[in-house]
Amino acid sequence: MFRELDPIEQWGTGFPRVIGEAAEQGLLEPVIEEIGMRVRVTVFLAENQAIYITEQVTEHVTEHVTEQVIRLLQCLNGTPLSVKEATSCLGLNHRPTFMHDYLKPAIDAEFAEMIQPDSPKTPTQKYRITKNRKKLSGNSVKRDG
Repeated sequence: MFRELDPIEQWGTGFPRVIGEAAEQGLLEPVIEEIGMRVRVTVFLAENQAIYITEQVTEHVTEHVTEQVIRLLQCLNGTPLSVKEATSCLGLNHRPTFMHDYLKPAIDAEFAEMIQPDSPKTPTQKYRITKNRKKLSGNSVKRDG
């Protein structure tokens, strides 16, 4: 339908053009993720955002620290929070989105941890910023030191 109405030039050229334009602008390449029956495309904006991490986190993870992880760490700055408290702080209602986009990446990158790691499913579970890296400043994640 769109091709016949001419809002697109040719089938299949739109996304490669987006990737090319991102590279031309010096931005990170957009990320395509399949989530269940849906597809998520993340396009990174040109934003100066300092991210400093501990030596334990690999360079690959460093490049993929998301705005969602930074927002979660800002909520956790000061006190451990339950999933319900953290979703409330972030203004989210959908637990799976929180778990997939915010909490899991923060834990995988060793930015956040469970306060009861031996009982991951306990109803009293809370999450905190890891002890080896706790300082936040504005939108930046800074290394202890």
